[in-house]
Parts: sequence; C-alpha cells; structure tokens
Amino acid sequence: MKLGAFSISLSVKDLQKSKDFYEKLGFSHMAGNTEHNYLIMKNGDHIIGLFQAMFDGNMLTFNPGWDQNAQNLEDFDDVRDIQKKLKEQGLTLEKDTDETTSGPAHIYLKDPDGNMILIDQHR
Repeated sequence: MKLGAFSISLSVKDLQKSKDFYEKLGFSHMAGNTEHNYLIMKNGDHIIGLFQAMFDGNMLTFNPGWDQNAQNLEDFDDVRDIQKKLKEQGLTLEKDTDETTSGPAHIYLKDPDGNMILIDQHR
C-alpha cells in the first residue's frame, strides 16, 4: 500500500511552548497556525504536527496523495482502496469512510498496543 507522507501528530498542552521546543531541535513552521490550534513543523523529511486540544493522545499520520512536502503525487492509493485492503486483511477500523465517495476522506485504526493510526487523504 502507498500510504503517502508520514508524520507524527502530537497532542500538546501548550502550542507555543511546544513550537519553541521543536524549533530548538531544528524544526520550522510548514503549515497551520496558532489561531486554529495546530502547527505542522518540518526538519528535512521529518514532519510533526502539534495539535492543542484537538484530540487525546498521539498518533501516526499518513497522507495518501502527498509527498513529504505536501505536494500532490500522481500515483497513490486512494484511502478507500487502502480501507478495503485493510478490511480484507481482517483489521478493524475505528472509523471508516464511505467507499462510494471520492476525494478527501480519512480512516483510523489502532495498532495492537492501542496507538492510533490516521490515514488522512486531503484530495
């Protein structure tokens, strides 16, 4: 499966404090804004999302259709195709999407240790 761009999404208590910390590690602002309570930070090919009061816990995030610079990929697996393959392999989704639609959609599931995995297609 082609899952697209990978990042870690962190649930943070203080967005500004977290931004300052990750900037000291060499990350810089890529997207998002503090008014919407999230920032996407990048260091080379490494991406972290900082989200204040948007969800509980941290999660792995994949973005089908995007590369690590949030640029559109011509060849990618649609989230609905990924969903179908996951279900065929016997995995249970915490949230699925309508397979009759197209365009932006997301699904999520948990790994055996309870870690959340978000597959979030933006186009």
